[in-house]
Amino acid sequence: MSAPGPAAEAHEHSHADVSGGWLRAATFGAMDGLVTNTALVAGVGGGGAAPRAIVLAGVASLVAGAISMALGEYTSVKTQNEQLDLEVEKERLELTRNPAGELAELVDMLRSRGVEDALAREVAAQLSRDPETALRLHVVAELGLNPDDKPSPTVAAVSSFFTFAVGAVVPLVPYFFGVSLLGVALLCGGIGLFVAGAVSSRFTPRPWWFAGLRQLLFGAAAAGVTYLVGAAIGVAVT
Repeated sequence: MSAPGPAAEAHEHSHADVSGGWLRAATFGAMDGLVTNTALVAGVGGGGAAPRAIVLAGVASLVAGAISMALGEYTSVKTQNEQLDLEVEKERLELTRNPAGELAELVDMLRSRGVEDALAREVAAQLSRDPETALRLHVVAELGLNPDDKPSPTVAAVSSFFTFAVGAVVPLVPYFFGVSLLGVALLCGGIGLFVAGAVSSRFTPRPWWFAGLRQLLFGAAAAGVTYLVGAAIGVAVT
């Protein structure tokens, strides 16, 4: 058999972050900030609040929401990593207690992926000579997570904090420039929602316009409901 030609040579390539690190936190943070403060502005404005009160409520929501998102992301990712570490230790203990059973399990994994029986046994035996290699194979196959590629809780928290703040400030921008019109603020929020959804489509198979419209629809629904609630409360307390 001839050696593979240049066209068959391995080449470097990269993949997007799908392990739940900065990308997931950034996406959730930006979307949450936009939806939260666009809906809040709609609700407070619908209730008849003065522009000063809307800005005060929006800034308070921005600060509290950004901190809450950051703490939530840190705790979530940290807990996931700790749980993965615990499962890795369980698998390590099982490899020590029952190496023959774990070897047979690895053979079955290879068979299920189309490797012939004799070759599966040979490959499994070779891989099991290195306990750490065998451990990683078992963990990835059984848990679907790579113990060497855990997301960073700090990166997720910082990413979530700043993207929430950026998203939350968008519907407040008109007020900062002296345009105290609720409709203009909601328009800014809507544009921000569409743009954020369109940008997120870069990491998905969805077309940009579909992702943008979908996020705009979600935000509009939240803002519409909140506006009606604010208007009802405003009428009730006047």
